[in-house]
Amino acid sequence: MGILFAFIALFCWGLGDFLIQKTSRAIGKWAALFFITFFAVIILTPFVFQDIVTLFTSRQDVLLLLLASGVLLFAALFDFQALKEGKLSVIEPIMAFEVAITAVLSALIIGEYLTWQQMIFVITLIAGIFLVSTKSFHHLKNIKAEKGILFGVLGTIGMGVTNFLFGVGSRQISPLMTNWFTNLFIALVTFIYLISKMKSGEILKDWRKDKALIIGVGLVDNGAWLAYSFSTLYIPITIATSISESYIALAALLGMVFNGEKLKRHQFIGLFLAIISAIILAAITPD
Repeated sequence: MGILFAFIALFCWGLGDFLIQKTSRAIGKWAALFFITFFAVIILTPFVFQDIVTLFTSRQDVLLLLLASGVLLFAALFDFQALKEGKLSVIEPIMAFEVAITAVLSALIIGEYLTWQQMIFVITLIAGIFLVSTKSFHHLKNIKAEKGILFGVLGTIGMGVTNFLFGVGSRQISPLMTNWFTNLFIALVTFIYLISKMKSGEILKDWRKDKALIIGVGLVDNGAWLAYSFSTLYIPITIATSISESYIALAALLGMVFNGEKLKRHQFIGLFLAIISAIILAAITPD
């Protein structure tokens, strides 16, 4: 089940990134974040309603979810800003290393160590994602001078920490409650921001104009986070993160097949490494 959920997250995130980019361009990043998270709150509330009171009796659980919510919010905003300021060809390779951040945290904090076989294929998978997302090494030669690098690094660290916190929260509390709470937190913050900028009146306009797009991104992106959260109940957090992060390779493959995009030799090598590593990790990791 853990492997199945991780692959569901992989496919949902592959489609989700495309829809998030399209939604952000249509209505703005803050409105996009609001609609995605508000959508999740509406859908998940009936499933967690009876457990809400119980949750707030545990200070430790509430603090964990507040931490996960805050880190996820800032990580998302850093990612948005990095992609806005910097070159995609420079920022995307940096984001491949969030798997390593999650792996280190899982080992140091909860003692979740991988076997040496798993570790080898996690490393080759990270290398594969890095290669397939690197369109040219020319930009990386002067990486310190590139715009958006700091935001890209902070976003990568934030998402690595978020992966870990979602895994811990899903195990300690529940996947549904973890996703409901974090989405509620971000929905409230983004709504307050929109009101402060006097853009609350645009929310209904955006909904009427892009209703289908908003529903689509809400279903796919939240489906990815739910699937990832459930996968961590059955398999190590690092393995769940590694497999689901292979969506970058999937996106490259889909672009090649359906859009006629041409990959360079090193990208083909990366695509092969990522796909094979994800398959082998799935095969050698017991639920």
